[in-house]
Amino acid sequence: MPPKGKGPLQQVHREVDDMRGKLESLLKDVKGVETKEESFRRCQELQKSAEKTLNNLTKLTKADEIAPVGNYDQRKLEEQGRLHNVLEQLNKLSVELSPPGPSTEPPTGDTPTEDGETRTEDSDEDDSDEDTADKDGCPKECQASTALSQSEPCVYTALGDFKGDQEGDLTVQRGDTLKIIRKTSDGWWLAENAKGDRGVVPKTYLKIGSVLSDDDKDEEDEESDEAEEEQEDSDEQNNEEEDEEEKQSNTPHSNWSTFRKALTEIDATYVLSAMGAIPSGFRPSTLSKLLMDEGAKYRGSHFMLPELSQSQLSFSDLFLDPDTGRVRLRHTRTCVCFTLWSCKRIPTPGVGVQVLSRHIRLCAFDGNQVLSNIHTVRATYTSKNPRTWLFSPRTSGVLPALLDGDCFLRCNADSPDLGILFELGVTFIRNSTGEQGELSCGWAFLKLSDTTGNPLPNRTYEIPVSGGTPYERDIDMEGSLARSSSLCFPAAAGVFQQMLKARRLSKLIVKFKTPNSRIKTQLSLLPDTLMHCLSCVPLMAMYRQLLADVLLVDRPTMQNADLIFSPVLAIFPTLVDQPDLLDAVRSSWMDAENNMSRAQKRDETQVKQEFAKAFQASASFLLHSSSLPPHRWADAQLEEQRSHFILSTLEALKRARGQLGSLEVLADPAHLAFDITEMTFDLLREAR
Repeated sequence: MPPKGKGPLQQVHREVDDMRGKLESLLKDVKGVETKEESFRRCQELQKSAEKTLNNLTKLTKADEIAPVGNYDQRKLEEQGRLHNVLEQLNKLSVELSPPGPSTEPPTGDTPTEDGETRTEDSDEDDSDEDTADKDGCPKECQASTALSQSEPCVYTALGDFKGDQEGDLTVQRGDTLKIIRKTSDGWWLAENAKGDRGVVPKTYLKIGSVLSDDDKDEEDEESDEAEEEQEDSDEQNNEEEDEEEKQSNTPHSNWSTFRKALTEIDATYVLSAMGAIPSGFRPSTLSKLLMDEGAKYRGSHFMLPELSQSQLSFSDLFLDPDTGRVRLRHTRTCVCFTLWSCKRIPTPGVGVQVLSRHIRLCAFDGNQVLSNIHTVRATYTSKNPRTWLFSPRTSGVLPALLDGDCFLRCNADSPDLGILFELGVTFIRNSTGEQGELSCGWAFLKLSDTTGNPLPNRTYEIPVSGGTPYERDIDMEGSLARSSSLCFPAAAGVFQQMLKARRLSKLIVKFKTPNSRIKTQLSLLPDTLMHCLSCVPLMAMYRQLLADVLLVDRPTMQNADLIFSPVLAIFPTLVDQPDLLDAVRSSWMDAENNMSRAQKRDETQVKQEFAKAFQASASFLLHSSSLPPHRWADAQLEEQRSHFILSTLEALKRARGQLGSLEVLADPAHLAFDITEMTFDLLREAR
């Protein structure tokens, strides 16, 4: 039996207790007779010790324990929270005790002895910093770049506005010039502005500027130097961007520029990363950035609309079969059906962050650009095992489309590198500021063909999850093994050791399958490029059939572009982006089908009429009701209100159906005034 309390986590617990005792003693001595210089030295030593302990704690895993530890993840989070509290108090104390910034005056022969002693002490501190960096494995070049010179203090420029929310923070504005007093490994640097105010600022908000050697420089010289440096930085950045674009893409339609913009923007993600609140492999969500920046270009509603041909006089993806009068079946280069099974060993954000949603965003991808709409599936998890994500939970009634892991992909691209990109993401809110954002917890890519060009067989695939973004390579998830070591183990390692190492990798499990003949036929009626859940395929196939009837049969001529009265065509694409309303239509249509006889189901005209009635009695009423809360992603309160309103409204419409008072429901004052866009389909505006 290993002795109790000897594990690494228990050792960290004792170290934190010891640091808290030293901090309390330091706070008492500061108020006493101890000199300010001695208190500042002790504060710095405690800061270095706390940062070192936090780094060691971050690297710890459950496998490092010599004996089983219950609730290991929870205990580790508690220790991280205690360490962050200690560091926060030390940072505040350091701001109060820090001596004035180094002088820019050159030394003279009449320098007083006190200044010489100060320079000696500062030199000793620099030497100790270098020794610490050597122990951590930082090369000399790295030490030289982070060291602060006595005669030439580093001056940085603020890249954006930063509002100090806590005591000890320094509020800066874009373009402010700051003098850095001290740099720390946690990313919060002690800075001084032009007014002499001091405080800590995130290093991600700073850009290195000129080094001041003389306080009496003219403003014109400073502006000239800054302009030259900005021009040089701009030229270097442009060269790097051009080289990177040449490496990443050989096509002008690559999404790399949008992805790079998401990476370079300063947001809460980098601040949280600097604080140690999120794992190192996390990044701002790139697919979510595409959805926000590109508007409807990557939404399912855009791909559901008919696409005009090159001549703009006909359609390129919607044709009518003259023999049957139905939509002509179209077979694309790629059509696969798959099931999202689970994600294993996915790191969780640390303290200070509340997770609102765990989900996967997926799309067709060829290594350079997104080739389909971006579809989102929300994951579920248990409190006992938050690192495992599950999909398609067992629920009573109809499974919501947002939770449905059974998906399909239709894509007509001829790229040999075509595959499915899976981005694991979390929507979070920062507890201290209330700022909301979305993180990528890693990504996985599954190529849909083998080396010979044949499609992948239907089986279960375990796909490794990488950190960073799809345009970054060799970024491993925190706590997981490096990709190279997982694929090539030393010869001396045994099979059992290889299995243990492989089990530590983050993985996404996906199962490919063959749909039944009915689903196959309905998939052939859909647009050439689309990704969505399989449960909504019957609704989409019915919409495409109504679309063909209205646009190809009922129009007087193909050149006619007048407004077409059809609430179904006008509203249905919007529902693809609001899964709860799509579920309402699906439920209403299932009830209508159950009430139809076999003879009615064989009559296609009757089926279309019943579908239009079910649609207007559900989504058409709900979407234009003033009582329906707005659709907002990852807002639990709004989602619950929408769900309650949709269920209660559907029940009221079901009870009123066929009764004399049924029109009273549709004439309810809660319904918005009828608009022409609600009832008509504008071909010129809607067609792609």
